Amino acid sequence: MSGGFPIAFYAPLKAPDHPSPSGDRRMAQLLMQALTQAGFVPGLASHLRTLDLVGDAVAQEHLAAEGRAEAERLVAVYRALAPEARPRLWFTYHVYYKAPDWIGPRVARALAIPYVVAEGSRAAKRARGPWAIANQAAEAALDAADVIFVMTEADRPALEAARPARQSLVALPPFIDWPCHAAGAGRPPTGGAHLLTVAMMRRGDKLASYRLLAESLASLADLAWHLTIVGDGEARSEVEALFAPLAGRVTFRGLVGEEAVLARLYAGADLFLWPAVNEAYGMAFLEAQACGCPVVAGHFGGVADALRDGETGLLVEPGNAAVFADAVRGLLAAPARREAMAAAARRFIAEERTVAGAAAILRRALLPLLAEEPTA
Repeated sequence: MSGGFPIAFYAPLKAPDHPSPSGDRRMAQLLMQALTQAGFVPGLASHLRTLDLVGDAVAQEHLAAEGRAEAERLVAVYRALAPEARPRLWFTYHVYYKAPDWIGPRVARALAIPYVVAEGSRAAKRARGPWAIANQAAEAALDAADVIFVMTEADRPALEAARPARQSLVALPPFIDWPCHAAGAGRPPTGGAHLLTVAMMRRGDKLASYRLLAESLASLADLAWHLTIVGDGEARSEVEALFAPLAGRVTFRGLVGEEAVLARLYAGADLFLWPAVNEAYGMAFLEAQACGCPVVAGHFGGVADALRDGETGLLVEPGNAAVFADAVRGLLAAPARREAMAAAARRFIAEERTVAGAAAILRRALLPLLAEEPTA
């Protein structure tokens, strides 16, 4: 069969057209782009955001009710369409205990169409506690999936352990579409190294990462370097306070909305630094490498799937500022190694992490699910 099948797309954590930038929003956009390039016709099914950051059972019950109502509405809408215009498959991006999918499994079951998840995480330890309701919904959605696209190998063991016999797990590593993925580095000459960080300034894990970064760089005061930080958010004053002892060596650029401008910053940097506390994988790591900028990253979550340790950058012990600083120091002292990493980084993204590559994976996995006409 050829493509052109309508697909209902949903991102319960953050919709692809959400006003606030984030890596999750960007990947939702990229998945829709890849599905289109694969020959499908994805359409955004719902804007219902199911995120509960604090573990509020009442809020989760409310979101569950909203999800049931939204599913009923969508089933009615889709059934009113001509058969050829109805979605032939439901595709949900990012299902986990803080942002379950209360809609997709119900709609897919009612319409007798396949249900697919990209980036699903199981968390058995959340079966009890403040997220028990949401976790149960996330587990049920993952159980219902015909295919789960595994975007980080850190998620695979739990997914495999609970995988229903009919379910397929398909590797779909994080990918990127970036303006300088084939460009040369072109770093400007200066008296010191150009360091770069790109991250939102939110409390919690992001702020913890900034704290580790500031502590690491404070121990490198004997070296010549300058750090540019791109990002903004409600914790900006706290981030600025962390770097106040390094005044004169740190520039805050705020948000940079234009990809071309951000790409030039990546291309002009000698190293991209981010401790990545509890990061899923980190889109900024892919962006940096696309522009030939090696990375130093904390070995959290799925970050290992976003780079080649020792080839395009370095993964270091998570949460250890001293080890992070040692890795930066070592690379600053080895310009030839950095240049080799820069070239390897550009090749890695251009050859292995493109939208075209993701589209091919999606097409191979999804077309067999669409071989039969839906019965509802």
